Parts: sequence; structure tokens; C-alpha cells
Amino acid sequence: MKISVEITLTPLQDDYEPAIINFIKQLRTSGLKILENPLSTQVYGDYDEVMNVLSKEIKGAFEMIENGLLHMKIVKSDRFDYEPHF
Repeated sequence: MKISVEITLTPLQDDYEPAIINFIKQLRTSGLKILENPLSTQVYGDYDEVMNVLSKEIKGAFEMIENGLLHMKIVKSDRFDYEPHF
């Protein structure tokens, strides 16, 4: 089953950028389809593969920060090629 995941990592600390940058760099090495924008990162692929990667990388990101928030939305379909028709 294919899924699309939108993730926003928000470390609640003054020095927040290193944790975000490391999280995104780790996702880039995963082999999954990744899209980034200034507000979030999208990950696309097979459910089991995406969730295994996210479980590992979210844990690593949380270990880098003292306090933080991770907002995640999951859609049951691969929306990587979505183009608006309006």
C-alpha cells in the first residue's frame, strides 16, 4: 500500500536548525521520494518502508532536541505526482 506523509518538525529551543537539517538530510539518504518546502517535508512510498524509516529518523531527531513537536499527516495514496487542475 502506498502512502504520502507530510511532516513538520518543530524543536522548541533557541538552537532549532541543526535538528531540522539533520532530520531532512537523513530522510534524503533513505531512498524514498522526498519533497521539501519551507514549512514541511513530504515523504512518499510503500507504507512499511516509509513507516520504518520515519520511526528511526523521528527517534533520532527527538534524541537531538530537549523539547519539540512533530506534526504528521498520512494519506493513503501516493500523491507525489499530484498537480492541481484549477
